[in-house]
Amino acid sequence: MSDTPQKAAVIQMASGTNTSANLLTTEKLLEQAAGQGAVLAVLPENFAFLGAETKDVLSFREKEGDGPLQHFLSQTARRLGIWIVGGTIPLETGDPAKCRAASLLFDSEGHEVARYDKQHLFDVRLPDSGEQYNESDTIEPGSRITVADTPLGRLGMAVCYDLRFPELFRAMLDQQAELFALPAAFTATTGRAHWEVLLRARAIENLAFVLASAQGGFHVGGRETWGHSMIVDPWGSVMIEQERGNGVAIAAIDRDFLASTRRNFPTLAHRRLACSATQ
Repeated sequence: MSDTPQKAAVIQMASGTNTSANLLTTEKLLEQAAGQGAVLAVLPENFAFLGAETKDVLSFREKEGDGPLQHFLSQTARRLGIWIVGGTIPLETGDPAKCRAASLLFDSEGHEVARYDKQHLFDVRLPDSGEQYNESDTIEPGSRITVADTPLGRLGMAVCYDLRFPELFRAMLDQQAELFALPAAFTATTGRAHWEVLLRARAIENLAFVLASAQGGFHVGGRETWGHSMIVDPWGSVMIEQERGNGVAIAAIDRDFLASTRRNFPTLAHRRLACSATQ
């Protein structure tokens, strides 16, 4: 391997309901990431629109392969010459009352090369804060595992609440994933308790890099997201972190370090139980 490590960026935002303003912020942060040498950038979940309720995204649903948000991601990737994991955008399903929360991967020429639809839906009540979320009322879950080749290695794709389900990451590992992209919008309550420990656990148990881009701040309706976007290395160390507000965190993805860690600490070869995923 021994090539010079290339850089990845995780982008943090506090998106609102003004899509034009959100896209201006997104573009500025992507330009910053590209200007600092990142070859791949991960946007947060709902980067283009974050309303008071999940159902608010339905007015922004797009057909796969066509729509202003997809055009924005494609054109920006091509203009900047950077790979982009497009957070999530709402894509149409056969049900007009629902959408897919789709994370799209665009290459540096603006081509869509992979799509992942969020599988695990956040249907929970948080007793301490009184918050309640029912994503399944609006979002149709995906079922496919997505791993794609990128300049940084084999990239597995997941979204937010997926982080709590290690079997998904094992399934991506079985498709030779070397790093994971995780766009997210963790609540302040769950983020404070679980965000970092879950990210580090997924990195440690799979000996993989984790690129976690989060919403971080206050949003319409009083919702607060945790932020703390970070890049975690295969040993579970936090390489860099953006704690609050809009920003870009960049780190070099050293595949030699990944290979040597997997070679010298071969826990992946010591697995005794298989993990199967329904597709």
